Amino acid sequence: MNDVTLAITILWVFLFIYSIAGSIDFGAGFWSLYYSRKNPRAADIANRFLSPSWEVTNVFLVLLVVALVVFFPRAANVLGTLLLLPVSLVLILLLFRSAFIVYAYSVQQHVQALRFVSGATGLLIPGLLVSILPMTLGGFIHTKQGYPQLEFGDLLRSPTLYVHVGFGIMTELFLSALFLCDYGREAGDEVSSLRYRSLAIIFGPLALMMAVLVIVTMEPEASWIVVRMSGQQIWFLLSLVAFLAGYGALWIRRRDGRTGWPRLAVAAVVVQFALASFAYGRAHLPYIIYPDLTVEAGFTNHTMFVSLLWGYGIGTAILFPAFVLFWRLFLKDKRYLRTE
Repeated sequence: MNDVTLAITILWVFLFIYSIAGSIDFGAGFWSLYYSRKNPRAADIANRFLSPSWEVTNVFLVLLVVALVVFFPRAANVLGTLLLLPVSLVLILLLFRSAFIVYAYSVQQHVQALRFVSGATGLLIPGLLVSILPMTLGGFIHTKQGYPQLEFGDLLRSPTLYVHVGFGIMTELFLSALFLCDYGREAGDEVSSLRYRSLAIIFGPLALMMAVLVIVTMEPEASWIVVRMSGQQIWFLLSLVAFLAGYGALWIRRRDGRTGWPRLAVAAVVVQFALASFAYGRAHLPYIIYPDLTVEAGFTNHTMFVSLLWGYGIGTAILFPAFVLFWRLFLKDKRYLRTE
């Protein structure tokens, strides 16, 4: 594996982890708002997960951005220029959300306002993040005087932008409902677990339908990637099989009489997204932005790459025990999970 392949793989891993963790985190914020009056117990399950998790999610966002900047400095420069508006909006919303969460939990006041902020930003941020994808496909970027420029007018008139946003939101709601189904069962709240199971059953097919619509609406601006994705059929087929396995796990009748195996469903759906994102990434390579910027053109030099790789390895070794401790304290410890 050469330097460029290893670097883009590391970047993909961080992107994948953040997309899963962020979807669950932002979705939990929305469900906390949605159930705040209708079902306080279900809202409490979402809020109990949201309370410690948002800090960890932001860690992976930082790792992702730093990996992009240090491994692909030219790509970061071009993307920072083209995507200034959506990225700035995401950062403002993240800052607002994080600051409000810290304040609300510190003073134990304005709980409803906290839920509104986390719920509203929980829909806006994933939508804005996913809207970046069609911008990298080339149909909305034109080079003028040697510099690539984003044509916002063309982008806003294209249906693929809104389908991508819809896909991001549906995926977020599906993943978060599926995870909270398992989280509620782990916490001993079977009623809330079944409620989130019902939501996962609804949003699973919707997320799959939006994924299909994303491919359909890529024409004509990004016909090149549609052709390339047709060469990744085996990976997308495996992804579909994993989705069906995870979705089917929600219907399994267990020996103790409970319906659904949410832990298996979460694992299978994570595998599904890993396979689908891997296939999409392979189809997208070697371009970061089509057709102006490739991974080779945006890559740093070998000496800098080796130094940065050592730094990331040491940093990961330091952070890994902290992630294990977080898992045990907030996702497995019954004393926290069943706190009223």
